[in-house]
Amino acid sequence: MKLKIILPIAVFILAFSGCKKGDSYPLNPLYDLDVSLHGETKAPGKAIGFIKFRQNPDTARVITLDTWVANLLPNHAYLLQRAVNPIADVTGCSSTAWLTLGEGLQPKSILTNAEGNGSANLWRDITAIARGAAFHIHFQIVDATTLAPVLTSDCFDYTVR
Repeated sequence: MKLKIILPIAVFILAFSGCKKGDSYPLNPLYDLDVSLHGETKAPGKAIGFIKFRQNPDTARVITLDTWVANLLPNHAYLLQRAVNPIADVTGCSSTAWLTLGEGLQPKSILTNAEGNGSANLWRDITAIARGAAFHIHFQIVDATTLAPVLTSDCFDYTVR
C-alpha cells in the first residue's frame, strides 16, 4: 500500500527536479508556470497532477503543457482545460469559459495506465495573441466521458512572451 502512495510522488519529484538537458533558457515566472493540480483533498495518496507550462523565447509563440496525473481512475481518459481573465479583471480567475487543450487546436486525452497514472505532451499556439498581453489563468482536469472536474489548480498570472 505504501508503494502505491510513494511511487507516484517519487515520479513527480524526479520529473520536476532540476533542468532537463534540452532546457536552454532560464525559468521566468512571467512566462513559465509550474502548476500543481489537486482533488478535493490534498492528503497523501489522493489524486494529483502537474503542468509544466513553458513559453520558449522564440518567434513561434507556442506554449508547451507537459502534463502528468496520478491516482486517478485506471485505464481512463481525461482532458486538460484552461480558463482565462484579462489581467485588469479584479475578479482574478472567475472565468468558467473552459477551453480544452491538446495539440494545437486538436483536443488530446491524457490516458491513465493500470495504476491510474498518466501523462501527455500538449501544446497551444498563441501567435494570434499580442506580445505583452497578460492574463489570469487556471486549469482543471476533467473526466473525458462525463466532463466532471477531477483536479483543479490555483489562479496564476502569465504574460505572452
